[in-house]
Amino acid sequence: MDSETETAAEFRALRPRLLSVAYSLLGSVDEAEDVVQEAWLRLDRTRHCGEHAEIGDTAAWLVTAVSRLALDILRSARRRREEYVGEWLPEPVVTGPPAAHGERGGDPADRVTLDESMSMAMLVVLESLSPAERTAFVLHDVFGLAFDEVGRAVGRTPAACRQLAARARKHVVARAPRFDVDDAEHRRVVDAFLAAVQGGDLDALVALLDPGVVLRSDGGGVVRSARRPILGAGKVARFVLGVRSRFGAGRELRVAPVNGRPGLIDRHEGRTEGVFAFAVSGGRISEIDVVLNPRKLKWAEEAGGGRGAGLGAVRSPPDHTSTSTRPLDGDSPREAEELP
Repeated sequence: MDSETETAAEFRALRPRLLSVAYSLLGSVDEAEDVVQEAWLRLDRTRHCGEHAEIGDTAAWLVTAVSRLALDILRSARRRREEYVGEWLPEPVVTGPPAAHGERGGDPADRVTLDESMSMAMLVVLESLSPAERTAFVLHDVFGLAFDEVGRAVGRTPAACRQLAARARKHVVARAPRFDVDDAEHRRVVDAFLAAVQGGDLDALVALLDPGVVLRSDGGGVVRSARRPILGAGKVARFVLGVRSRFGAGRELRVAPVNGRPGLIDRHEGRTEGVFAFAVSGGRISEIDVVLNPRKLKWAEEAGGGRGAGLGAVRSPPDHTSTSTRPLDGDSPREAEELP
């Protein structure tokens, strides 16, 4: 095997980890794909320039390159996300059945298992960190990189990165939801939530929700959604049942893993139109994140349609279309904001 083939094989083996690092930093599957592809192109250019021999550890080089590229995107994305219509939520990673034979999504090298801490709720908390804090925390606390490696990615000294990670850790501990139930208990609660919604049982739904539950929904100005978080068990339960009764005809809710934990996929006429992620603590739901923006659902569409899923499955170019701030279907801003 020549050096070029060896390098390509090593990259393919590392690709799931690189995608996981990029997604954990960016909360975007498309951007993670772009970053990993750019890191590979840079490695390929370095090899063809005769400088590849200077790279002692290809894995470390690629993780550093991915992290630097992701950090640059994080810094430029802050303004765009501040101008986003309504709540900004990460793109959900929905895993489903294996892809059919011959489809790229079935290639194990193209799939990735997220770290169990990278729930939707955790990614929302990470959005409140500075780009440097988020990068230091994710690389050190989640992926176990030493601070000298983190420093090369962030462009700061190891001591400075240690301080960044400590500040981020303190913030995360204060704000991140607790996950004190196993997958079986989490699934039981999600199943009970689904049954209460399908049965229109307000009392059962309220009983499943923590009194301080928060629901966030992301329509991106493309589809109707609540523009602000909804707080409290009663308000959240009435909101969910109101939406279900208003738009429930012909819809199917099914349980599927969302960022590693049981969640729900909302399908209508063969299309995935929403993904629900839950934080469960003490046997009750404490947070619900609902992604409705269709531009963030193509990966969930692949899973919901049974065509494979996971980071890297069925590559498609990112959508850079600007988001309109005009509510759809002639709704007034007030009506769209207070759906249903």
